[in-house]
Amino acid sequence: MKKIYYLFTLILVCLGFGCKKDQTLTVLKTVSFGNGTSLSSSVNSVVLTKAKDTTSVIAFSWPAVKYTIKASVTYALQVDVPADTVGTNAWANAKTIVVGNDVLSKSYLGKDLNTLALDMGLIPEVENTIVVRVRSYQDQYAYTNPLTIKITPYKPVVTYPLLFIPGNYQGWNPETAPTAAALKTNIYEAYVYMPQADNYYFKFTTARDWTHINYGDNGNNAVTDNGLAGGMVAPGPGYIQVSINLNTKTWAAVPTTWSILGDASPGGWNTDTQLTYDKAKEVWTVTCDMKKDGSFKFRANNAWVIDFGVDAEGKLAYADSPVYGYDASVANITVPSDGNYTITLDLHDPSNYNYKLKKN
Repeated sequence: MKKIYYLFTLILVCLGFGCKKDQTLTVLKTVSFGNGTSLSSSVNSVVLTKAKDTTSVIAFSWPAVKYTIKASVTYALQVDVPADTVGTNAWANAKTIVVGNDVLSKSYLGKDLNTLALDMGLIPEVENTIVVRVRSYQDQYAYTNPLTIKITPYKPVVTYPLLFIPGNYQGWNPETAPTAAALKTNIYEAYVYMPQADNYYFKFTTARDWTHINYGDNGNNAVTDNGLAGGMVAPGPGYIQVSINLNTKTWAAVPTTWSILGDASPGGWNTDTQLTYDKAKEVWTVTCDMKKDGSFKFRANNAWVIDFGVDAEGKLAYADSPVYGYDASVANITVPSDGNYTITLDLHDPSNYNYKLKKN
C-alpha cells in the first residue's frame, strides 16, 4: 500500500512539471531610419561670408524612426571631421546638437554654421570637409547614414574703436587718413608710412573731419584735445609706429624696420634676417630658406622691444610692445616643412595685423 502511495505522488509531480508552460523571452526590437538615404541636405557645399550671417545656408531633413513604445523620440544632429568617424572611437569627438522631440529637420543660418565650424577647429578661408549624421533616441539609439559636406568658414573681423591720423605726410586730409585702433581701452596704435618731406607733423581725429575732436601735442609727448594746438611730430621719414594713450594722455612715434629672428630662420637667434618694405602693397617681405625644426618671431629695429609671435589661435600678436606691454602667452612662429619661403608681414590695418608664409 505504501509503495502505491509513493508511486501516485511521483506521477503527480511529473505531471506538474510536464504541464508547466515555457517562459516567453522578451527581445528588444531593433529600430532604424530605414534605407541608406535617410538623411538629406539642401546643399553639399557651403562657402560662408559675413553677408550670409542671417541667411539660411543649409537644411537637413530625415524620416521618423518608429519605436515599439508610442512616445516622443529625441533627435540630435552629430557633426565631426572625417578622421574622427572611423576606428574604435568613431564619433567620440562629434559635436552633438539636440534638435528636439519628434523634430525631423534642422537648418542653419550662416553665422551659426560659421560658429560651429570654428568651434570644431576648421580652418577659415579654406575648404574643409565635415561629416554629418542624425541620432534618434527613445529606449535605444539609431543613426542615419552619414553625409559629407564641404564647408568654407570665414574669420570674423573684430571691430575696434578707431581714430584717424591726418598729417603732412598725406596732405592733412582726415577723409583719406589711415586709422589707429584701440586694441585695449583708450589706447590707440597704428603703423603709417611717411615719405621724405619738409616736416612730419600729424594729429589724431575722432572723425574724418576737423569739426569733431582732434588731439594735438601739449609738450613733452603729452596730449591735448585743444583743436588749435600744434600737431605731434614723428622723428623722420619711414615706417612709423604712432600711438596715443587717452588714459595717460600721452603719445609716441617710433620709426621701425622689420626682420625675423629665430632658429627657423637663416641667421638663427644671433643674426636678424631683414624684411623689405613694399610701399605699393603696404607690406614687409623677405624670401629665404626656413627650417621646420625651429621657430622665429618678427621684431622691429633688431631688438626685443617691439615684436610679434602668435596667440593660441595662431593669429599674429604682440609679445613685446611699449604701447600694450608684454604678453608671455604669445608663442613663436613655425613653418610646416623645410624649404624656401616668401614671408609677408602686414601691419597696414591696425584692426587686423597678420602674416603669411608661402612656400616657393
